[in-house]
Amino acid sequence: MKRPLLYFSCFAAIVLILWILYMFQTDSWILFKDNWFMTVTMVVGSFIAGASSEGGGAIAYPAMTLLFNIEPDVARNFSFAIQSFGMTFAAIWIFLSKIEIEKNYLILAGFGGFIGIILGSYTIVPLIKPDYAKMMFVSFWLSFGIALWIVNFISKRKSVRRLPVLTNGQKIELLAVGIIGGMFSSVLGNGIDICTFSYVVLKYGLSEKVATPTSVILMASNAIIGFMLHLFVLDTMQPEAINYLLVCIPVVIFGAPLGAFVITLIGRKTIASILISIIVIQFFTALYVIRPGSELLLFSSFIFSVGLLIFFVLTRKNGAHVNS
Repeated sequence: MKRPLLYFSCFAAIVLILWILYMFQTDSWILFKDNWFMTVTMVVGSFIAGASSEGGGAIAYPAMTLLFNIEPDVARNFSFAIQSFGMTFAAIWIFLSKIEIEKNYLILAGFGGFIGIILGSYTIVPLIKPDYAKMMFVSFWLSFGIALWIVNFISKRKSVRRLPVLTNGQKIELLAVGIIGGMFSSVLGNGIDICTFSYVVLKYGLSEKVATPTSVILMASNAIIGFMLHLFVLDTMQPEAINYLLVCIPVVIFGAPLGAFVITLIGRKTIASILISIIVIQFFTALYVIRPGSELLLFSSFIFSVGLLIFFVLTRKNGAHVNS
């Protein structure tokens, strides 16, 4: 433990020093005066990001769009930006600590996510209106909450530490789930982690102790792609998103790795209970704030159904739901 902690501390110190130098050089400390609420938000968001299959955007996006009335596209881009730091540092901790991951899951879903986030950014994102993006988020997450509840409290299953040898059809299926997850990420700032996590846990019985750190690394890679895409290619990274990023960097580079460490010490049901509670609160808060009409409710129901399709229908061929 001493050597991984030493290496990690070196990485963190380098980033922290560069951040401090930049803040002084650009006289950006004043940003904390107006944006402190995001620093506080990401204390929770970064911990959840490292401790679960949910990225930091799972907390940042609904807080920004529903509580702080920030535009969804700014919230999405901030989610990409902040997860590029927080989730990456969590991934570094996972690698340094040699926490077990599933490489086939990571590679196949990661490649699918790369395709999905680019495809979604060019084809879907321009079509989604703000209120639709908000309801898309909470509806999709509600379907994930149901999957998470069943995985942790209902399903009796035999868990495995590795995926079986996949057929070509199964590889294509996992790749397709990664593409769908990447497309959700392109709109919401995260999604590939929860899509693929639920899929491999429900279909193949992959242990959460393996699936969670793998999904953290997966979301880190997807976030970096999204961040670079909006910053350098699409040129749509808003100044507000960068300002929010600057006041949160010192929090997330420690919060996410702390979450990744804590998850190895506490029971998965404790984390699951917290996440499910947050998901339910998010959904009903969105209904209260947005007051969706019939058309938006229909869209919300469609997204909820797509989530259920991913989390349950596509996993019905699973032989892992047996008594452990």
